[in-house]
Amino acid sequence: MKLIDRPEYLEKLKMWLEHADVIKIVTGVRRCGKSILLTLLQRHLLSNGVEKSQIQEFQFELSENEEFLDRKKLHAHVLENLNPDKMNYVFLDEIQLVNDWQKTVNSLRMRPNIDLYLTGSNAYMFSGELATIIGGRYVEIKMLPLSFKEYVMGTGGASNLQEKYDKYIRESGFPQTVAFSGNRQLINDYLMNTVYQNTIQKDIVKRFKIKDPVRLENVVRYMFDNIGNETSLRGIERGLKADGISISPTTIDIYIQGLLDSYLMYKCDRYDIKGKKILQLNSKYYVADIGLRAALFGRTDRDFGYVLENIVYLELLRRGYRVSVGKIKEIEVDFVATKPGGEVEYYQVALTVLDPSTLRRELASLEEIEDNYPKYLLTMDYGTGSNNGIKRINILDWLI
Repeated sequence: MKLIDRPEYLEKLKMWLEHADVIKIVTGVRRCGKSILLTLLQRHLLSNGVEKSQIQEFQFELSENEEFLDRKKLHAHVLENLNPDKMNYVFLDEIQLVNDWQKTVNSLRMRPNIDLYLTGSNAYMFSGELATIIGGRYVEIKMLPLSFKEYVMGTGGASNLQEKYDKYIRESGFPQTVAFSGNRQLINDYLMNTVYQNTIQKDIVKRFKIKDPVRLENVVRYMFDNIGNETSLRGIERGLKADGISISPTTIDIYIQGLLDSYLMYKCDRYDIKGKKILQLNSKYYVADIGLRAALFGRTDRDFGYVLENIVYLELLRRGYRVSVGKIKEIEVDFVATKPGGEVEYYQVALTVLDPSTLRRELASLEEIEDNYPKYLLTMDYGTGSNNGIKRINILDWLI
């Protein structure tokens, strides 16, 4: 399989190469490319003078590494195979599979000639008492499936962006799917079995000891179907009950937490722009990959506006923003994106604003904001423009 470059993520890892005392942990949904990223970093090291004897790699999902799921055996093996005179780079893939992994990782971190790189597919790997062992001694690099820009570059370049976009939302940004050359049967089978079912079974059903996976499936389908909509536990309960499905809000809450912890979905809280505070009710949720949603429902001919919104949300996360849904008076701003350091940008997303009344409606929420931070209206319309300081940008150009 051809390795698609992930330059933004690789640069983040390379920034930490001189800081061996900090554990580097790459997190993200299964099959989003975490293992490939570690391979790319190893190639970088080897091309810059590092010898193979300085690199140790363990992929814990492989049967040949089963013995190292015992943390003590893993610890002993790493120490026995160190190059004593040079820095050693140790790569531990899907580290959450190792029992009490934090103890071994922290012990290895304390060795002056070990630089540690981990991947994990569960946010709950950082929870509990054991997590305090490495607290403050690691940096988390949050990874997503291919961005539209990465997809375009990995499939021949930026010619005919509209056609590439249509394929992107239909075939997904999971790196492996690019190798299937548009074969929809292979793509759907991979997304539904290797990605979706694998994640649901290993990261949610097994973790929460769910005895009736059908109820979980009902909640997952509801959440995937309602991306970009304000959502509450009671609202989900009512929506499911309308379809003849009875699940308590407490159970729904557990299932949603499982979706979030496995990185299949992301939660976007509402933010009071004028009061400058997070609102606790009616958050929005977005899926990690639109193609996965298409595979689940078997169609891509609906919800185009919410799909665009979902893609913009994920892209803002990739660019390092903290993202919220904005509220000002009774009006909603699609996204309030806050940079590290506190600077803010506002985004409104629409399919088209060629109709004057639609343009006025989409501009209205941004015009209500009284501060001078940048404001953007992203649409699928060709060209750029400006209205009262609000920049209009073609969304495909913005994505690449």
